[in-house]
Amino acid sequence: MKKQGIFRGWYIVLGCFILMSMNYGSRYCFGVFMKPMAGEFSWSISTVSLAASIYLFVYAAAAIAVGRRLDRTGPRWLVLAGTIAAAVGFVLGAYATTPLELYLAYGILFGLGSAATGVVVCNPYVGRWFVRKRGLALGISSMGVGFGTVVLSPIAGYIVKNYTWQHGFFFLGAATLLVGVAVSQLLMRGTSPEACGCFPDGDSMPGAEANLPGQSNREVTLRWSSLAGDSRFYILAVGHGLPVMAFLTVMMHQVNYALDIGVEKIAAASSLGAVSIFGILGQFSFGWLSDRMKDPKYAASIGYAVMAAGMILLLQSTDAKMLYLYVVVFGVGYGCLAPMLPVMVADRYGRHVMGSVYGLLTFFTVGVAGSVGPLLGGLIYDRTGSYRTVWAFNLVILVIAAVLILALRQEGAAGVQGGGSGSSR
Repeated sequence: MKKQGIFRGWYIVLGCFILMSMNYGSRYCFGVFMKPMAGEFSWSISTVSLAASIYLFVYAAAAIAVGRRLDRTGPRWLVLAGTIAAAVGFVLGAYATTPLELYLAYGILFGLGSAATGVVVCNPYVGRWFVRKRGLALGISSMGVGFGTVVLSPIAGYIVKNYTWQHGFFFLGAATLLVGVAVSQLLMRGTSPEACGCFPDGDSMPGAEANLPGQSNREVTLRWSSLAGDSRFYILAVGHGLPVMAFLTVMMHQVNYALDIGVEKIAAASSLGAVSIFGILGQFSFGWLSDRMKDPKYAASIGYAVMAAGMILLLQSTDAKMLYLYVVVFGVGYGCLAPMLPVMVADRYGRHVMGSVYGLLTFFTVGVAGSVGPLLGGLIYDRTGSYRTVWAFNLVILVIAAVLILALRQEGAAGVQGGGSGSSR
């Protein structure tokens, strides 16, 4: 098969970059809305934080079904349905006047929609189209996570300062609908390279992965029972879940911490975007690095260690200068989160069941670990009036994760009917 023009997989990368920019930019700027909501309705920070925790749990629970559906049908209509749900969640959230209404609109409805428009769909979908350049492709598409936060956090901060937090929710709902409909219908039509008459990476013939058990063109399905006895799954769940927990805690409370140490409101909101600016560098760098290492787990361990170094700097921060020094280090390290998990999953289980494995892992890494972090951070702050204990806890779990992920084995239970390991390295 002769290569012709730009490989279609790179258009998939572009579409996922745009979609994740909108999804995660709108998610991670939630911290900008916390104090205005709390102030208007006399709610505690932990009350508002619970909305984020509910969102994360719903998002992660839905990810199990979303990932499995992706493996069977592709992303086009899945993303469209998620887009509509997420947009409606923002609009209804703008009308919330009680915690319950906020939890239902933002926590549940936006959570369900976000599951079908985020990494659970985008990362496995990109991973289907690449083998040799998988890390690079996932690194580039994952840069949308940082790019969206860079763009949307300052916009949200500006809207909140000059208008109201409700106007911010209306804006995010409209933008989500526009972006999601366009990307799903224009750039997410193909289900896999083979279904479109080509091969991964745009190669003229099948690569080495095609000769592995379970990597044929036929539909493959995951046996959940095989994961129950697979230590690799548990190491991925805990080893990656702890850094996700630390990161989401920071993203929900970093703006409040910056305000507490005297940083001006717009600068405090922009610090979220600043983390993501350097996260973009990390996403590309760790994706690129994983293609060049014997095993991507080493790139993941380095990333977690860099995040830990960032937390040390945050513990020392007492002004804007130190805060932004932390932003540089932590931002680069956090960039490993989006590309590393799908790369390690594909490397262990193969690209045809990435959605199912990745979706189930998302339940544990985001739903269990991630949803606890923001709520725990809010409770500690309400009790102590300080974030130092929160940052120290994050430092400890990041060090544990950097060591634990090194125990990840290459071989293990297949989890694919008639298949074996998905490694192509």
